[in-house]
Amino acid sequence: MSLSQQLLRKKKVETLLEQSVSKEGALKKSLSAFDLTMLGIGAIVGTGIFVLTGVAAAEHAGPALVLSFVLSALACVFAALCYAEFASTVPVSGSAYTYSYTAFGELVAWMIGWDLILEYGVAAAAVASGWSGYAQGLLTGFGIHLPTAITSAFDASKGTVIDLPAVVIIFVIAMLLMKGTRESARFNSLMVIIKVVVILLFLAVGIGYVKPENWSPFMPFGFSGVATGAATVFFAFIGFDAVSTAAEEVRNPQRDMPIGIIASLLICTVLYIAVSLTLTGIVPYEMLNVKNPVAFALSYVQQDWVAGFISLGAIVGITTVLLVMMYGQARLFFAMSRDGLLPKVFSQVHEQTQVPRKSTLIVGILVAIFSGLLPLNKLAELTNIGTLFAFILVSIGVVVLRNTNPDLRRSFRVPLVPLVPILAVIFCGYLVYSLPLITKLGFLGWLVVGFFVYFLYGRRHSHLHKEATKSR
Repeated sequence: MSLSQQLLRKKKVETLLEQSVSKEGALKKSLSAFDLTMLGIGAIVGTGIFVLTGVAAAEHAGPALVLSFVLSALACVFAALCYAEFASTVPVSGSAYTYSYTAFGELVAWMIGWDLILEYGVAAAAVASGWSGYAQGLLTGFGIHLPTAITSAFDASKGTVIDLPAVVIIFVIAMLLMKGTRESARFNSLMVIIKVVVILLFLAVGIGYVKPENWSPFMPFGFSGVATGAATVFFAFIGFDAVSTAAEEVRNPQRDMPIGIIASLLICTVLYIAVSLTLTGIVPYEMLNVKNPVAFALSYVQQDWVAGFISLGAIVGITTVLLVMMYGQARLFFAMSRDGLLPKVFSQVHEQTQVPRKSTLIVGILVAIFSGLLPLNKLAELTNIGTLFAFILVSIGVVVLRNTNPDLRRSFRVPLVPLVPILAVIFCGYLVYSLPLITKLGFLGWLVVGFFVYFLYGRRHSHLHKEATKSR
């Protein structure tokens, strides 16, 4: 077998399905379509709606922020349809990593897995830092002030050493995830209901203070501003792909996975559009360059009592994002380890809880180190490009698998193939083009590191590689 054949060896869908139902190392099937939809909303609605809306309106799109959300949503909807087909066809942990293994082969699968490690890990660390900021603000409101040394990542000039609140919430979430998937899903559903109620409260109160004149000029920065705004708020949509990492723990994945992925994205898109219209209608867009635009808008119209609920909703919202990101990271490690590309410890399943507890604990430790000790401002920007890269590959993968495995049972089929996957690639590609050059170079550097890690460890320990060696 030539080197190129080794690097492009694919995993059969039948083998993946057998792995997911084998008793040895199997995950517990306990999730429903409702749980998946709640996981999706939990992952999507967080810092995006409570933080990014203001910056994107003030600096990029103005009142046309609603168009930025529509543009980002279109890219996500097309990609979500492709994810839904894969998730119903290959209902196995690993998300885009597993799909790429069946469509493109091992090297591409490893690279997308390496990319997703960046997406979930950095996103979780960044979200934990954001949670810390909101929590400290809430404590300050009660007159409680933490020592400066434990309020933020290491910065000698500011006297900070570690972001202790971020570290604490990460380990609390890790302990919850280690208890079991069903318990984590119930907690997530409760938190999602609370934050959706908070958003609906904002809309109910805020709509009475909307002034249509604040929407003029509607597009002050032109369409290029709308496009840049779309690339910025795209972070607000990251998360629905994390639903696909739960495939192996769903009772009826062929039916429930497409429902969970598409329903969560559509619900969040409607909420984002309603919030952006109301927000720019209450406050002139130039004034929205603040860290808490939703709460700020209500304070602007003297509705401070509701603003307090919004801050609480933001903390709850960020908590669920952190939960789903860490859950997705642990399941990604589980899938890659089961294929031999990562050490075996990541795929060990606890006998009682039937979850990868060691993998979850290691994820918690890694994320805690990143969020507690390292400034994440620039690194967090890589999350967007990593997600877009995954969306593009999954969309292309649908077309490839339709041609290479036309007879596979597909409970959900993307309509108008190859048009919809091509549209997903075009929209996501345009958003990648709109990102800063430094972000693209940083992402390329991460992939280069991953390439070397694969040849130093992954390729030699791959189960497919070992099977091919034995058969010679």
